[in-house]
Amino acid sequence: MIGGGLAGLSSAVALAEAGVQVRLFEKRPHLGGRATSYTLPDGSEVDNCQHVTLGCCTNLADFYSRVGAAGKIRFYDRLYFVDAQGRRSTMEASPLPAPMHLAPSFLLFSSLSLADKRSIANAMMAIAAAGGHPPGIDGISMLDWLQRMKQTPAAIERFWRVVLVSALDEELSRTDARYGIEVFWKGFLANKNGYRVGIPSVPLAELYQGCREAVTLRGGEVRLRAGIREICVRDNHFLSVVMDDGTGISAEACIAAVPHDTLSNLLPREIAHENDSLSGLANIKTSPITGVHLWYDRTVMTEPFLTLLDHTTQWVFNKTLLYRTDETNGAAARPTSQSEHSFEPDTDGQYLQLVISASYDLVQKSRQEIIDLCCRELAEVLPATRDARLRKATVIKEINATFSPSPGVDRWRPAQKTSVNGLFLAGDWTRTAWPSTMEGAVRSGYLAAEALLATSGEPRTFLQPDLPLEGFSRYWATRNGARS
Repeated sequence: MIGGGLAGLSSAVALAEAGVQVRLFEKRPHLGGRATSYTLPDGSEVDNCQHVTLGCCTNLADFYSRVGAAGKIRFYDRLYFVDAQGRRSTMEASPLPAPMHLAPSFLLFSSLSLADKRSIANAMMAIAAAGGHPPGIDGISMLDWLQRMKQTPAAIERFWRVVLVSALDEELSRTDARYGIEVFWKGFLANKNGYRVGIPSVPLAELYQGCREAVTLRGGEVRLRAGIREICVRDNHFLSVVMDDGTGISAEACIAAVPHDTLSNLLPREIAHENDSLSGLANIKTSPITGVHLWYDRTVMTEPFLTLLDHTTQWVFNKTLLYRTDETNGAAARPTSQSEHSFEPDTDGQYLQLVISASYDLVQKSRQEIIDLCCRELAEVLPATRDARLRKATVIKEINATFSPSPGVDRWRPAQKTSVNGLFLAGDWTRTAWPSTMEGAVRSGYLAAEALLATSGEPRTFLQPDLPLEGFSRYWATRNGARS
């Protein structure tokens, strides 16, 4: 197993549970890949970038359960939004059946006009009535589809873009319409629990503590700081790998769970550049994400998280609150009143993490320019930051954070089973039917494990089904031939 990100970890754990002796090699000193955390020189633990899950991410939930991390994810039923005028709105499910469960709070959304809401409702009903598969979306961008659906400019900027750029790490004009529509179908329309946001209550690296044990207790091995420089193939069969120190290691099979551009450098040229299923990897582009970490000397925010409208900053996470635990049981702290976001102030200061997806405009900006920009934007939506002192700050840029879900990208995404006997692939960029998400990474790992076991004559199923369809969404999807 090459790579200790979510794709490699999920396939390693699944195979270990199936009785396969696994050796996992990760070149970094920690597990988790892009979805991990590390310690700053002053001892602060920071996530590489804040990662969240949704209720519709069934395979990620299954993986967390397998490695004992499910209790470290806290789910929120209420979403918080704020615009440039400081107007706050929330969205949460009502007793109405899907897909109308979010309609009451949507109607009260203060940052959208009646015309904006009418256009959004028409597009959402078009998605729901088609069972998540409206006609005429092949090969077009999400922006093209929204314009066809006559969405108002404000609806596009303050609703569709806010959700999709964060979910898919790409601008609407560069996003395949199918992926944008599936986000809303699976997350907001098909099931009442699909939209719920799950946020780790611990630094990301702590989510993977059970992964090593899941492998080693079954006779496997996990090696960190163990880079691989070459995958050796002979007569179209996987033979071995060569480590950075020149050591050769043979095995019956190999799962390469590395970024797509890294894979091309590991494979023999005739395979990486001439193999039909792999030669198109160069056509898969990447998108950047920027994380900004700010430590204030006082409490400046009471919500657990905020989604910002009309700003460069898209999400603000109240890490001080998210990491707070109940001393009696270690569980994530509960609200101090009936209001979900009413908590006691923290007298020791507050740590916020900001996330900016598809951050192309920030790539060339300096660390201080980005910090200044974010602080100005926070002053507009969190007035308490104007008088607070910024104790410290850091910026983490991931230039190639995810693959870009551009229109037609699926034709370049390879299957987990390759034409080379004994060589399999895992990674969110492989053919998973999902975009670049933690859910997509775990799906790829499970699919790679299934493919490997199938070739060994011991088929197993690890992939989990989507949330069941509910209410009218189930009726419409069934009418359109979709599975429930």
